[in-house]
Amino acid sequence: MDTQTFAALPPVPETVTIGGETLDITPLKVGELPAFARAVRPVASKLTPDPDWLRLLSEDGDSVILALAIACRRPPKWVAALALDEAIHLAEAVFEANADFFIRRVVPEITRVSQRIGVMIPGAMPSTDSSGQGTATPTS
Repeated sequence: MDTQTFAALPPVPETVTIGGETLDITPLKVGELPAFARAVRPVASKLTPDPDWLRLLSEDGDSVILALAIACRRPPKWVAALALDEAIHLAEAVFEANADFFIRRVVPEITRVSQRIGVMIPGAMPSTDSSGQGTATPTS
């Protein structure tokens, strides 16, 4: 079997026990993405491969709580009532499940589709630099 065979299989949930409940953490579904994206937007630039969850919670706690609630499919009040260590454990599980999903499945698919569309549009050429021809250069 190759990687394409495994890509067709549904993701295996990561099962965690948080707040006395057993949760199956899986990648977000399309219908959950708009609300999740709005919730995570204030903290998106602060997300790294090894996020500082305490900093994120202290600076943007409401956004993190809402994003976690959407991703674990529980009410925000449930997430807000978690102990700090449980909230961090939940955040790690959600981040790992969705980071892997986006890196391995969404990004390659978006890249493939955008390249295909670029080929189909007459005159469309991929940009190789951000300044382009319109950038003025001083001559004096």
